[in-house]
Amino acid sequence: MTGARRAGTVANRTGMSLQVPEMTIRPRRSALYMPGSNARALEKARSLPADVLIFDLEDAVAPALKETARAQVAAALREGGYGPREIVVRVNAANTPWGHDDLVALAAAQPHAVLLPKIGAPGEIMRAAQELRDAGAPESLRIWAMMETPRAILNADSIVRTAADPSSRLTALVMGTNDLAKDTRGRLTRGRATMLPYLAICVAAARSYGVDILDGVYGDLHDEQGLRAECEQGRDLGMDGKTLIHPGQIAAANEAFAPSGEEIAWSRKIVAAFAEPEARDAGVIALDGRMIERLHEEIARRTIAIADALGHKDA
Repeated sequence: MTGARRAGTVANRTGMSLQVPEMTIRPRRSALYMPGSNARALEKARSLPADVLIFDLEDAVAPALKETARAQVAAALREGGYGPREIVVRVNAANTPWGHDDLVALAAAQPHAVLLPKIGAPGEIMRAAQELRDAGAPESLRIWAMMETPRAILNADSIVRTAADPSSRLTALVMGTNDLAKDTRGRLTRGRATMLPYLAICVAAARSYGVDILDGVYGDLHDEQGLRAECEQGRDLGMDGKTLIHPGQIAAANEAFAPSGEEIAWSRKIVAAFAEPEARDAGVIALDGRMIERLHEEIARRTIAIADALGHKDA
């Protein structure tokens, strides 16, 4: 949820409005996978309350339907009508018969981003970025990367470091926990003890280079409690949102990854307190019996920015 800064206001203790710089944030609480071969799903997506729609040309599409799915997704993007939703298309891997043509088609259709599967090394990001440039893609078309192989985990720092080069287009990581479980032969148990080291490594890499990161999917469509618990776990780990496999999961993710009313009120109070004349040069202040440092102000400003972005989006 990175972005530029913009001005906002909070009230200090005298009730006066103070101008404060805030980040412009694009919420990515919920990212719903939808098969690109399903025309009805592409149409329904225009009315779903997900922050991100991931039109899938890879795992969800049979080989015989790959080209049909690509054409349908490109047509849907040209038609538009998806409102404020961020549109991402997961392409086929570079070593498949469809990977290059997917990138060429999307350079023209212009979703917000392409999602690269099975990334294992930084060169794969840079090669995809070059292919998009060669195909005439605008600079606004970004790259997201699936972290779903043991090699991706071992190379997480070098992969995400490519984001320091603007030509890489890298903006976000997406965890592929099912593929990680398959390739590591780990069991996906409740609480995800086997996945936590991999998730934490990728969160650290993402935060080191200013990249967003989305949690993997929750597969049990009938376990609302388990879904909510995993969303909360992802947020506690530092994830920006969660990838989903069914529209019925959107509400849980949107709720879990949005700041609560209490968090927003407390954040505004912190920012206002540091804006007081006597606190402007202070490194730490006392507020309601707590010691508040500048790092808490930074967290508070980000919380306010998320809340503002959600309010504007939902208005």
